Amino acid sequence: MIERILYNGNIITLAEDVRRVSALAITNGRVMATGSDDDILALATAGTIRQNLEGRTIIPGLTDAHIHWQWTARALQDVDVFEVPSKAVALERVAERVATTPTGEWITGHGWAQAYWPDGAFPTAADLDTVAPDHPIYLRAKSGHAAWINTRAMQLAGITAETLDPEGGQISRDASGQPDGLFFETAIMLVSRHVPSPSLEQTADQMAAAQKLALASGLTGFHDFDSQNCLRALQLLRERGGLDMRVVKNINKEWIDHALMLGLRRGFGDDWIRIGGLKIFADGALGPRTALMLDAYENEPQNFGISVTEEDEMRELVSKASAAGLPATIHAIGDCAVRRVLNVYESVRKEEAARGEPRNTRRHRMEHVQIIHPDDSHRLAELNIIASMQPIHATSDYDMADRYWGARSQYAYNARLQIDQGVVVAFGSDSPIDPFEPLGGIYAAVTRRRPDGTPSKEGWYPDARLTIDEALRGFTQGPAYAAGMENRLGKLAPGYLADLVVLDRDLYTIAPDEILDVQVMATMVDGQWRFEGV
Repeated sequence: MIERILYNGNIITLAEDVRRVSALAITNGRVMATGSDDDILALATAGTIRQNLEGRTIIPGLTDAHIHWQWTARALQDVDVFEVPSKAVALERVAERVATTPTGEWITGHGWAQAYWPDGAFPTAADLDTVAPDHPIYLRAKSGHAAWINTRAMQLAGITAETLDPEGGQISRDASGQPDGLFFETAIMLVSRHVPSPSLEQTADQMAAAQKLALASGLTGFHDFDSQNCLRALQLLRERGGLDMRVVKNINKEWIDHALMLGLRRGFGDDWIRIGGLKIFADGALGPRTALMLDAYENEPQNFGISVTEEDEMRELVSKASAAGLPATIHAIGDCAVRRVLNVYESVRKEEAARGEPRNTRRHRMEHVQIIHPDDSHRLAELNIIASMQPIHATSDYDMADRYWGARSQYAYNARLQIDQGVVVAFGSDSPIDPFEPLGGIYAAVTRRRPDGTPSKEGWYPDARLTIDEALRGFTQGPAYAAGMENRLGKLAPGYLADLVVLDRDLYTIAPDEILDVQVMATMVDGQWRFEGV
């Protein structure tokens, strides 16, 4: 029996044989047939729900291939200092929260970036102390690779001049050697572990609220990179009957031995929650200038960034995981980090070949691929490595890239370079680093411009612009392949999961500048309307 028919629509299937149809039939959460209105309506029975799309456009459900879901959900409750235009504005917002928070309670926030401020200077604990002398303050940078902390928070964390920099991290210090309130990379954990965490139940509640916003944006699934507490909360949300999106859960380095002891392999789980791969950080990020570079940052001749995980350790971890059936997914932003990760994958690919394992069974990924040296630009294709990239980063970061990487930026945030060589690209947002707005990501990929039109009509390095089709596939078929679900996700065809988005206009026929005006009218996951409906 056909449960539901959607007809009189403009349905973009992304299938190879039939690209557009006007109707589709759905049963048991899957697409059963696609075609013309007459052909599909003829399949209806007495109990079939018939829904007239009134000419609206449907696309396959969108997936964010790189998100920090628990962090995103919690950030919705935090002090909002996201891309504030000055330090003064950030301090004003902290002061507002202080006024309504009992003395002594922690206050957290996210999203500051000194690169957006007039002087571009990093803030200090002394700045926060002026508005919050008695509340411990913990503000994560937009990049997630730095934290701004006040004196009270450092006191509670036991941070003193004698506290050593941890491996893969750095505590910023003043001229006298005292910590000045800035913590980079792994040093962040010296303080973050003292910040009270919400309960599992509270986290699940926060995720439910975030899920509503994600579905309203057209997302039907995501690949998560947070801790295993995120997995626990997601399972609780599912037990409650409240999980409405498909999740690929990656395993951070700290938990890999536990996963291997349990015998977990890629794809363990089902179509709602499944295991992805081993997550490793090779380096830092551009914002705090900790991305690991082959050559120094512009005007900072001594700064080459920070190596968070050394190449030999990465090789050992990836080798061990691959032998046990888990691919790896490695954060690499600087060109030196990208090269090191490619070296690791080249070595492990040889081990896999010696074991007779097809490359398709170990879908290794590189997260961000933010800047690549031209000598390495061909290596992802040669090694069959998925490029997990975030088009929105190109437009939010271009001014920093020009300032700190100079002419090297022509090889930065460049999905075009990989697509032209046949590399599978999977697009995401890295939320809460940037908002989880897939249509905004598609706009950034196609125009290489910010919503305000900067830097120019042609966009930043316009040769790197993508077509609408390439950008849409990056949010659909790329993530489906990375998840090992390409045989049932990423297109609208018979046998595929009925995950789709209804839009008020056709992305393929409008001018690029109109993409940000497109409205998500409804979102369906597993054959059920999860946002609005038609």
